[in-house]
Amino acid sequence: MTLYLQNSQYIDSQTLKVTSTHLSVEEGATGKVTPIDTIPPAGERKDGDRVIDCKGRFVTRSFGCGHHHIYSALCRGMPAPPQIPTNFPEVLQYIWWRVDERLDKDMVEASALGAALQMARRGVTFCIDHHASPMHVTGSLETVASAFERCGIGHLMCHESSDRNGPEAAEKSLDEHDSYLGSGRPGLIGLHASFTVGDDLFTKSVELARKYDTGLHIHVAEDIADEIHCEKTYNKRLAQRLRDLGGLESPKTILGHCVHCDEEERKIIADSPVWVVSNVESNQNNNVGLTDYDWLGNIMLGTDGMHNDMIRSAKAHHLVCSTTGGIGYDEVYRRFRNVHNYLAQFEGIGDDLNNLVILDYDTPTELTDENFYGHFLFGLEALHVNTVIAQGRVIIEDRKSTLVDEEEILSFAREQGLRLWDALGR
Repeated sequence: MTLYLQNSQYIDSQTLKVTSTHLSVEEGATGKVTPIDTIPPAGERKDGDRVIDCKGRFVTRSFGCGHHHIYSALCRGMPAPPQIPTNFPEVLQYIWWRVDERLDKDMVEASALGAALQMARRGVTFCIDHHASPMHVTGSLETVASAFERCGIGHLMCHESSDRNGPEAAEKSLDEHDSYLGSGRPGLIGLHASFTVGDDLFTKSVELARKYDTGLHIHVAEDIADEIHCEKTYNKRLAQRLRDLGGLESPKTILGHCVHCDEEERKIIADSPVWVVSNVESNQNNNVGLTDYDWLGNIMLGTDGMHNDMIRSAKAHHLVCSTTGGIGYDEVYRRFRNVHNYLAQFEGIGDDLNNLVILDYDTPTELTDENFYGHFLFGLEALHVNTVIAQGRVIIEDRKSTLVDEEEILSFAREQGLRLWDALGR
């Protein structure tokens, strides 16, 4: 099937060149987008081909999230924790670990459906997720993946392995990775953070990543407590520990945060092929500190479960890094788009150029090749996303899903959210 976008203002996501053109969009994981002078007449189009009149709207590549926690989707408005946290370890203890330990299959599915629907409506067609449900491990990754696919979202999954729930839970997490990746699904090997991952679990995770030619996905130096624990327990800093255990060898490995890395650690990470993902809103929300990322080329942006809006993440990254380092508009955009460069390592994963957004952007000023960055940071919002195309298929049209019953999904999510909240009160 070919989708024709008529009368578009196409913004090339790499060159930023704005062209008035029609577009031919191929379906499939590696489909192409081709500017064309004319739309073939109805008699020359194949069955299933479709024409959408963009009416002069802007069209550009859709967005990707480099680090999410979709299991937090049911937490909006949840009851207060039993004790007010005073530091980041207590935030984990009293809030997030209490949440993930209560998740069952239905809650996981509802979280994934709710998050995927919201991502789609905000123009996010690919998500790298870091899932945690230590008391419901087996089959959890397939549950999330299937829910994402129902909503049209591409994915790269992992499960959060940790020693904090004991050896049996850790082994189940490793087995879940092995089963999921062994089925042919693309994915990563997830780890929580150094201070909850012993050497044995870390080594087994590295071995599993090597087995499937993939990388790790781990939180690193999000809070200073992670560094303090590493120095006290292993007599070394976090980057040194990761390097010594083989955790920095793969270009597919993702390190989340890296807020408290010192200069030596920065050099170790920058000299390795791994990627770092920035989540500045989450860092501010958890009061763990802020940092610059000027020392790094392989950096992309995520939400860390805060929300599902990557344009919002880019704007927040700009504001924070304008204070912590010397960042230009072009560098913000490069980091925003870097997720595609990371994902290009996974052949046929479904993050090609035929993932597009049609923007109903009612700008009072002209948008050109030269001033795009200003519009991106100070004009464009998720509310401008009108239609979303994933792998050449329309998944959102006129701001509504074409694939799922939105009210059914939201009703299911609210039902499971109440179940989760009830469990948190016990």
